[in-house]
Amino acid sequence: MWIEGKVIERVDWSDKLFSLKIKVDIGDFIAGQFIKLSRVIDDKRIGRAYSLVNPPGTDYIEVLAVAVDDGQLSPNLQQLNIGDVIDVATKATGFMTLDELPQDEQKGNHLWFLATGTAVGPFVSIMDTPAPWQSYEKVILVYGVRYAEDLAYLEHLKQFQQTYPEQFKLVLSVTREPFEGAMGKRIPDAILTGELENRVGLTLNATDSQVMLCGNPEMITHAQQVLKELGLTKNLRRAPGQITVEKYW
Repeated sequence: MWIEGKVIERVDWSDKLFSLKIKVDIGDFIAGQFIKLSRVIDDKRIGRAYSLVNPPGTDYIEVLAVAVDDGQLSPNLQQLNIGDVIDVATKATGFMTLDELPQDEQKGNHLWFLATGTAVGPFVSIMDTPAPWQSYEKVILVYGVRYAEDLAYLEHLKQFQQTYPEQFKLVLSVTREPFEGAMGKRIPDAILTGELENRVGLTLNATDSQVMLCGNPEMITHAQQVLKELGLTKNLRRAPGQITVEKYW
């Protein structure tokens, strides 16, 4: 179930937020999926799931994590340095992938990613593949954090703007401090007031939109409520809709 990986790179975005790049072969996976990392701590194996930030086809995996003060694994992961080893599950899994979205006339033209905190990871993985750019006329990432220092991969996201200037729209939400160009309100509130649509220049509707939400449960719950008021429905295999969800805890 577990194979040994070796840390080959780390980035500290803030005092708690960090990325690890781990040399390991987990085989094929789909962008948007997650992998389990594990360590034996005090004679007990602790495993947790982390979304893959890297796209398929790399010879390493990359995860974005936040060290939770009372967490069983994340503080330990934050102590890892280049050359240290970590147990990695042999296979990625998860359904936060473009394959799970409607592929027929219900697909829509606009793909919206709504993320808070470390949940931006799977969307970075997806956008580093050709699939969203080939399948949708517009790709929108709405990325919410409390403080600007928590905007991981910001420079990488700006590269998407340079590569796809007419196709990609990046909207930032920083709620605890002013940050130039960012919204100062939570994502569900920005949808409710219409600010998000105004910034993007597009409307959220059941005809044009596919919305993927990933992040803290409170954001997910409130955003779904607001989106449903706009006429969007949850995407299920038996009943395709426009809202696809993955909660992060």
